[in-house]
Amino acid sequence: MLSQFECLSLAMDGRYATDLELQFIVDYVQSFQPRLEAYLKLQELESTLVQQTYDKMRSIDASLFNYGNADASLKWKQDTIRVLRYTAIAVLMNDPDTLRERFLLWFQTVMRAFGTQRSCDMTYRVLQSIVKQHLSPSEADLVCPILELNRCTLGVIA
Repeated sequence: MLSQFECLSLAMDGRYATDLELQFIVDYVQSFQPRLEAYLKLQELESTLVQQTYDKMRSIDASLFNYGNADASLKWKQDTIRVLRYTAIAVLMNDPDTLRERFLLWFQTVMRAFGTQRSCDMTYRVLQSIVKQHLSPSEADLVCPILELNRCTLGVIA
């Protein structure tokens, strides 16, 4: 939404916007209530979603939480909560572009520096399945594309 406003303000350059150029605002207003509900549900379920994702991943491959000889579970949880919160904002604002440009590309550099792409890939795959268990289908339809963006940006693409 914010990136669309920015593009619109640059494109207008001293003229009025057309109905077609303003359509994204109408679409956003019409989708606001479901977006708000998904946002609030992510907020409410944050610890459950992260814990269930952690448990599922640990059952699949506990080594995903290792960094060298150290257990990085706490760091994984902190990072996953941070990304989930940014995801919730992107859902609410309908703005995956801003999420990608202002957070994910920077965070991608950090994750690659620590070699955690495999863990990130699994995290956002599993988290999508967990989200689908807790959110309504329409809410999951808003959240899962953002989680997939996270996976594609931060994780390993096979």
